[in-house]
Amino acid sequence: MDAKTPPLLEMLAGLIAAPSMSSVSPAFDHGNREVIDLLAQWCEELGFNVEVLPVMQQPEKANLIATLGSGPGGLVLAGHTDTVPYDAGRWQHDPFQLTRADDRLYGLGICDMKGFFALALEAARRFVGRPLKAPLILVATADEESSMDGAKALVELGRPRGRYAVVGEPTGLRPVNAHKGILMEAIHLIGHSGHSSDPGLGRNALDGMYEVMGQLIAWREALRLRYRDEAFKVPYPTLNLGHIHGGDNPNRICGECELHIDLRLMPGMDPDAMRRELEEQLAPVAQRRGLTLEIRPLFFGAPPMATPQEAELVRAAEGLTGYRPETVAFCTEGPFFTELGMETLILGPGDIAQAHQPDEFLALDRLDPTVELLSALIRRFCL
Repeated sequence: MDAKTPPLLEMLAGLIAAPSMSSVSPAFDHGNREVIDLLAQWCEELGFNVEVLPVMQQPEKANLIATLGSGPGGLVLAGHTDTVPYDAGRWQHDPFQLTRADDRLYGLGICDMKGFFALALEAARRFVGRPLKAPLILVATADEESSMDGAKALVELGRPRGRYAVVGEPTGLRPVNAHKGILMEAIHLIGHSGHSSDPGLGRNALDGMYEVMGQLIAWREALRLRYRDEAFKVPYPTLNLGHIHGGDNPNRICGECELHIDLRLMPGMDPDAMRRELEEQLAPVAQRRGLTLEIRPLFFGAPPMATPQEAELVRAAEGLTGYRPETVAFCTEGPFFTELGMETLILGPGDIAQAHQPDEFLALDRLDPTVELLSALIRRFCL
């Protein structure tokens, strides 16, 4: 073991102390370089070949690819370095100080998912100086919580080129081989305002949105009948009408109206195809009413993921954990690693119920089992 590399709890404390919130709101957005620099330093001390890759020409944000060993294939241990913003008044513990209490470790990102990196490095220590038949690759990304820009940048680079990828999102140490995708879209109708005493003086965007909502609800039912997978708790795609705003005064014909929707995609549903179909559903309504239709993504979104249960990585995780592979409704960067040609599995020590919550924690009794599990996977796929 390299004496210069900090012990596990010290690594966890360092990661928690480094702010790395990402947000679609500039007021809450923060860089991740402090976290990336810590990981880079520790990886270098363990003998990894380290690359820090700026994301979208933002000097305060970067990805990390650190490789131990060489050759084709190998095992990727991956995760995102960013956290969501936090509610300062609702935390009982300092979100940027690792706190040990009640057999738990508290801190912003400890569960989702900075803790995974320290545990992965703790497992990697055991293999330093040993001959690897395939490389061990640690990947740390930026902006998963806001834009997926870090994962998209990896796909554009065509790297890393591992054979297997474990994304350490919180799954309670149960293997997850499939999850839904997500689209968030803004539907904007532009009409013409006028005096409310005479409807003929304008074109009411709010009236048009009423018809759009009816069309969306009918489309939602059609999607529910077209796509179904009983492996999921909610075994069909969902479409939520989440926010609407239009007009400015009751005595004016509404000139503009905007609706925000959330569409959760089943495996087999292509996000781009769904965006095209959405427009095909709504364009006739706008045309018929003389309205201008604009649809824009609120969030790049993430495709669904589905790794076959018979895949070697899935079977290995099932054997090591004793749990059959499961599905979840939340999204991850997993599909981007699949796009890079890897068998991909979601498997991490935290619990999703703790993610994005005040007083986020990781149970102490998850630490040793996670290190042992990751060590077994490294042994299986790298030795």
